Amino acid sequence: MSHRDVGSRRLKLTRALGDAVAAFPRLCLGAAGSLILLAAVCLAPLFVEALSGAVAAAAGAAVVLGVVAVGALARLSITRDLKAARDLGLEPGGLQFKWPELRLVGAALLCLIFLAMIVSVLGVIVLAIAGGAELNVEAIRAQDWAAVGPPWRLAVVGTVVAGALIIPLVLAVRLSLFAHATLGRRQMVSLNSMGIAYGSFWQLLAGLIVTSAPKIALIALIGGGALTGTAATVAWVVGLVGVQLPLTMAFLGAAYRQLEYWTPEERSA
Repeated sequence: MSHRDVGSRRLKLTRALGDAVAAFPRLCLGAAGSLILLAAVCLAPLFVEALSGAVAAAAGAAVVLGVVAVGALARLSITRDLKAARDLGLEPGGLQFKWPELRLVGAALLCLIFLAMIVSVLGVIVLAIAGGAELNVEAIRAQDWAAVGPPWRLAVVGTVVAGALIIPLVLAVRLSLFAHATLGRRQMVSLNSMGIAYGSFWQLLAGLIVTSAPKIALIALIGGGALTGTAATVAWVVGLVGVQLPLTMAFLGAAYRQLEYWTPEERSA
């Protein structure tokens, strides 16, 4: 598919969700080693007293293992079987740290820097407009909205604030395929991954919301008091690492397979 066909592509959400559910067990098995190690490192300070003071070291190890796990899951999610994933560099247990993982780190940093710059600019704009509106700060603190200022000024500031919240969300969703594109194209793909998601924002957002069901369930259980203390921490880590991460990566991989338009011939062109 050529670049001129990008605008005609749309993600088939139901199909992508079905593919994600079907691929979920394969992703968990193929990346089992990296997922187990990641969960263990995250939980180690909780159970090993000697590591309680080495939070920074544990966090660093978790970041490295997180990159390893994402690399393994991305390879598995954009391929149909284990052999094809191994052709992309997958090692037994999903334990590999090669050039593709370094490219993943680079792409992630570029995406984060881009989002940080956007958020900073939007923050300055919101502060400038809020300051120019000359609203009553004391009334805002007291939640006395009738005394804050003219309704039209409140509406303007509210619209700007809403836009400042929505724009980063839109960009984050459109950048969500960067890891899969980096592994699939075998080169670092960061901001240009937004082209892959072009025209499918709402489908991607809906899919990410649906596949966040495990995390939502955990939040409900912990927030409702059904899980507390150590049990809550263990359930949170195991749920996020062992269920939420593979499920999200499976959905994004299914979406990537539908939306990708790049071909290896384009790289050599």
